[in-house]
Amino acid sequence: MSTQPFRLGTGGLIDRTQAQSFRFDGKRYEGYAGDTLASALLANGVRLVGRSFKYHRPRGILSAGAEEPNALVELRAGARREPNTRATVAELYHGLEARSQNRWPSLAFDLLSVNSLFGAGLVAGFYYKTFMWPAAFWEKLYEPLIRRAAGLGRAATHEDPDHYEKAFAFCDVLVIGGGPAGLAAALAAGRSGARVILCDEDFRLGGALLAEKREIDGRPAAEWLAATLAELASLPDVTIMPRSTVYGVYDHGIYGVVERVNDHLPVPPAHQPRQRAWRINAKRAILAAGAIERPIVFAGNDTPGVMLAGAVRAYVNRYGVLPGREAVVFTSGDDGWTTMRDLVAAGAKVAAIVDPRATIDAGLMALASRIGAQVFAGSVVSSASGGRALNRVTIRDASGREQSIACDVLAVSNGWNPTLHLTSHQNTRPVWDEAIHAFVPGQMPAALSVTGSAAGRLSLAQALEDGARQGAEAATDCGFAGKTGTPSPKTDPEGLALSPVWRVKDGKGKAFVDFQNDVTDKDVELAAREGFKPVEHLKRYTTLGMATDQGKTSNIAGLAIMAELTAKTIPETGTTIFRPPYTPVAIGALGGHHRGRDFRPTRLAPTHQWSQDQGAVFVESGAWMRAQYYPKPGETDWLTTVNREVLAVRNGIGLCDVSTLGKIDIQGADAAEFLERVYINGWKALPVGKARYGLMLREDGFVMDDGTTSRLTETQFLMTTTTANAGKVMQHLEFCHQVLWPSLEVRMVSVSEQWAQAAIAGPKARQALQGVVDPQHDISNEAFPYLAAREITVGGGIPARLFRISFSGELAYELAVPADHGDAMMRALMAAGEPHGICAYGTEALGVMRIEKGHVAGNELSGQTTARDLGLSKMMSSKKDYIGRVMARREALVEAERPSFVGFKAVDPGQRLRAGAHFIALGRPATMENDEGYMTSVAYSPNLKHWMGLGLLKNGASRIGERIRAVDPVRNGDIEVEICSPVFVDPEGTRLHV
Repeated sequence: MSTQPFRLGTGGLIDRTQAQSFRFDGKRYEGYAGDTLASALLANGVRLVGRSFKYHRPRGILSAGAEEPNALVELRAGARREPNTRATVAELYHGLEARSQNRWPSLAFDLLSVNSLFGAGLVAGFYYKTFMWPAAFWEKLYEPLIRRAAGLGRAATHEDPDHYEKAFAFCDVLVIGGGPAGLAAALAAGRSGARVILCDEDFRLGGALLAEKREIDGRPAAEWLAATLAELASLPDVTIMPRSTVYGVYDHGIYGVVERVNDHLPVPPAHQPRQRAWRINAKRAILAAGAIERPIVFAGNDTPGVMLAGAVRAYVNRYGVLPGREAVVFTSGDDGWTTMRDLVAAGAKVAAIVDPRATIDAGLMALASRIGAQVFAGSVVSSASGGRALNRVTIRDASGREQSIACDVLAVSNGWNPTLHLTSHQNTRPVWDEAIHAFVPGQMPAALSVTGSAAGRLSLAQALEDGARQGAEAATDCGFAGKTGTPSPKTDPEGLALSPVWRVKDGKGKAFVDFQNDVTDKDVELAAREGFKPVEHLKRYTTLGMATDQGKTSNIAGLAIMAELTAKTIPETGTTIFRPPYTPVAIGALGGHHRGRDFRPTRLAPTHQWSQDQGAVFVESGAWMRAQYYPKPGETDWLTTVNREVLAVRNGIGLCDVSTLGKIDIQGADAAEFLERVYINGWKALPVGKARYGLMLREDGFVMDDGTTSRLTETQFLMTTTTANAGKVMQHLEFCHQVLWPSLEVRMVSVSEQWAQAAIAGPKARQALQGVVDPQHDISNEAFPYLAAREITVGGGIPARLFRISFSGELAYELAVPADHGDAMMRALMAAGEPHGICAYGTEALGVMRIEKGHVAGNELSGQTTARDLGLSKMMSSKKDYIGRVMARREALVEAERPSFVGFKAVDPGQRLRAGAHFIALGRPATMENDEGYMTSVAYSPNLKHWMGLGLLKNGASRIGERIRAVDPVRNGDIEVEICSPVFVDPEGTRLHV
């Protein structure tokens, strides 16, 4: 006990056999298993734990739960550093490293506490009024200073070494909160056989029962709690999830939950996550989140040592910690008197109990008399003082006389607010209940009910009765025989009388409404004077309730003061509503495994192993890994390899994996009509067994994607998209069908992963293909002409689809087989083409050949080009409507000088072109004013023996033969180029039809 001077010799729910060593601001302390960081610091006599945001005032521990606004610390160090963690919910473990925040150079001596001296100028809205003049000071002085002072805590500067998971669960009844009401509800629902999930943010279930000395059925409440937990654990369909916060309520019975799986350990065990984000789908949910105690606004109410009375009881009864040896209790209701009783039982001296009520229950007065506490009825605490630690309070009676009393802890009780935050997450507002002087849930989200203190039924007896009834009703709603009408357990009596005091005026010092954001009652008065009276304006003007605690302890006091200033009631003043998350959620938990290389899963084509065996060098293309090129021994660089592959295709035969292209199967009586509306060209007249090139626009008239679509039957089409845009196109098509034209009889499904596909290109492509196509299928030029598309069989009966389409400009086919046969298809094609000199080629060679043929691709389909820009205006039908048709006709998109698609070659064939170079007229300086376009794609052509380029040039189509400069300021390039046709090889297209 010598190392923990404020630890009680006995009692509490801690494990005194497991000592836990930890550090705070570099100093070593001791605690026990079952402590929080806050309880361990209090046990060691540490009162000063932080500094406030604006004034840097000393701050201590106010509460014992998730509502804590003051005790925010940095946990751990290095890559695992975690700022803004509430010490009241940080479970103590051996080796824990914690540091205070928002101070320099130290917590005890913080130079920025000088801000308190300028408090009169740092009122609400001061930054709006101060940093407007002179304007020249903003960038040089104001902004740097604001950025340096802004923020709480420091994020880690290294990558988080831990990992996080996402998980999904389904249940009949979700119970949110493991206090008496939640346990009673879970037990009633679980006994019926319903699937029940019970979530509680604490590491120990029991809620208020852990902090109170209560009796249930004539026995200590701890016995009822142990028996209930044991029975719940024995029920096979009940899942208990401690350390799990339900942070959000969403549509259709979906609840967001973050489970702190290993936050109570310094390092998570191998292969285990630090946190896990759950998406729970529940048929019914019961909110049993309890209530949050309210402070009172008075001068110096932020002094370390001023605490909520319920929190004082929690530290005494749950953690075996005495927050102070000489106490004063300031309470506006009967509940605070319970704190006096528990403090005295723990060995503390209660110097005074201050109750603003003139008339106090005789039993309470007798209790005060027995323990020797001086009672100040009809009085208030007007101020607390002590700087870094409370040393005295000033008490003012009804006549205005004041008296100072020494103390080291002040327990404040002003009633309780139901924890109803989750009920507002679907934009429903709470309503005021005058009986308990608090807001209670109003209209509820579907399939969610509220029980116990969260519903405003604040007594233990009400919580047990209400929870059991609602648990049984929820189970019945889910189709189980929930047993209702069971007698509720008997509880010891408790006093609930309350006459709240929202603030005490005219004290000496600042009186805080929002502790974390340093919002005082004077700030609320200023907001009222300046017209920011609506609650939403009050919140944003003063920053009231905008901190990490989201106003859990401050909102009601702020509303009450504004109500007083405007001569309204609190319900007339109104309230803001709450939004998710209920408490802060780590971005890592929301992201799960989706980080680094796992941010987007890498997809491998069904032919990937074949490409590996061929020695491919891979590149990321969209979500896929594609073969970029296939180097051979002796080839010194990638360009040598690519030149070989290009020449092999142009002069013989090449094989390329195109499985990653998006493939969308579109079927239905209105499939052709659907394509008419999404593509710019016509589709109804396309014969069965033919393919056609298509271009689709966005609604703003710019090109979205291109590809070929084949008509397999009268009512079935197969659309192909670019690899990178496959998902976006599928999303676009679904939107068009579901939102724009739901009456069309059409269905679509992505089949990109169901089919492996290969391009066989080159003058000898047909010879190799005949080696795998079953003999009954005639693929001669006459029987299977350019743009033919049919279902065939290969390899002795394997179903396949064959398309005579070409991206390279040669005689070419694309053969598709079910994905399981993809690897075998590639190997069979290589074997069939070996006598003809077949060569595997990758995306680089494919890119060279498409540039040689002037085909547009991703570099040109940038989202900033139109069909006219790309020279495809003749495709734009004038006989029908389609998406983007009207917007594509906007004046700026059809002007004659708009950059259009052309080709380029260097005047000096030995010079290299660079993509991204900008076009400048000869003799003009390279400035933005003279910019006429840019080079979109370049490649070296082994057929032409020089570099070639494609690009967008102002009025380009009419300037063929003109010379301009291609200026590349990034790489210091300045080359004279000739504007030419974008088709460099086979402009007549004869190779496609042989």
